[in-house]
Amino acid sequence: MKLWQKDKTSLKEVEVFTVGKDREMDMYLAAFDVLGSLAHIEMLESVGLLDKEELAQLQKELKAIYKQVQQGDFTLRDNVEDIHSQVELLLTQKLGDTGKKIHSARSRNDQVLVDVKLFLRNELEELVKVIQPFFELLQTQSEKYKSHLLPGYTHFQLAMPSSFGLWLGAYAESLVDDVITIRSAYDVVNKNPLGSAAGYGSSFPINRALTTKLLGFADLNYNVVYAQMGRGKAERIVAQSLANVADTLAKFSMDACLYLNQNFGFISFPAELTTGSSIMPHKKNPDVFELIRSYCNRIKALPNEITMMTTNLPSGYHRDLQLLKEHLFPAFKTLKGCIEMASLLLSNIKVKENILADEKYRYLFSVEEVNKLVNTGMAFRDAYKKVGLDIEAGNFTYTTSIHHTHEGSIGNLCTTAIREQMDKTIGAFPFSEVKAALDKLLA
Repeated sequence: MKLWQKDKTSLKEVEVFTVGKDREMDMYLAAFDVLGSLAHIEMLESVGLLDKEELAQLQKELKAIYKQVQQGDFTLRDNVEDIHSQVELLLTQKLGDTGKKIHSARSRNDQVLVDVKLFLRNELEELVKVIQPFFELLQTQSEKYKSHLLPGYTHFQLAMPSSFGLWLGAYAESLVDDVITIRSAYDVVNKNPLGSAAGYGSSFPINRALTTKLLGFADLNYNVVYAQMGRGKAERIVAQSLANVADTLAKFSMDACLYLNQNFGFISFPAELTTGSSIMPHKKNPDVFELIRSYCNRIKALPNEITMMTTNLPSGYHRDLQLLKEHLFPAFKTLKGCIEMASLLLSNIKVKENILADEKYRYLFSVEEVNKLVNTGMAFRDAYKKVGLDIEAGNFTYTTSIHHTHEGSIGNLCTTAIREQMDKTIGAFPFSEVKAALDKLLA
């Protein structure tokens, strides 16, 4: 069944090609399509396009469909084109002509737009809720191992002393900035496009401010042409926020793979969290971190993929936009799964002690020796030259004791300040306001 069908049917090959994976992707949107319709019909009644009895009937049936979706009992029938058609068909079968009225003053274009924005808004909230305990775990482990030193590298060469506290704390703070970009993406999707219809508005006297309030949106996409132009742009911005988190995870996973390698041997994990080899009985492979790295690198490609798919599209709707859902929608589950697996391993990490006691790391302390000379009154360039000559002559001496006190250094991780940044960032999301609005809509 196609809502747009008149007296001609599409060639079967055309139908199969154009539908693609849309039905599968529509299942991600099912609950949000119902929410959008609940807000829309309440608005229709407010402007006289439905009477109170029709509204009550539609609300009852839509809430029943929503419950089906939440319980996992909702499916798209084989002969139904999409989620919008399925919902309208179910309403029409139950309520007759009343069910046909729900599409007044909207197009599938703005119906899909509002569904996508509601879905993305919800998924970004869920992502933040998964990031938060991972951030807290990084901070906990950072504090636990803050006195355990390890080599720091630049150009992948020995550079200066670092610590497990610095290493893990760096990834915690990286997540703060990642969540800031998620907040920006959230602000973009938290605007209501409903009422833009096919992109040029409606001759009905609709109340777009009302649907904005009912759905818990912070504001409107006011210009109806821009509301449609925002399709693709919103997905790209969201994908970039996911890519930022993925980049943090991918880098952390690469570090973990290196540090687990026998040539480093800085960390280890219980055998049950690693994998073996079919012929080498000694192997304990970091497959989890390798897969996290690869999954996250794939997510990092999403913004560019969406950019290329929408390149040179003029204003207005185009079917190209349908394909944006296929990689973006599943990426949320993938990314959340990667965070959960990284948390599992980090919870069970074992850190090697006294790593820097090994003489092969002696030159890590060259800067420390330069600074000691500077503290005695020697000019920095002279101290640098003296230590350099001592190294070349084989006369370099050092101690492994270090005393770094400034903000963000080995001896002053500023864990509390970083936590306050994260708390402030997460606290700025209007999650409670959105929940209250949707709970009221479903009451």
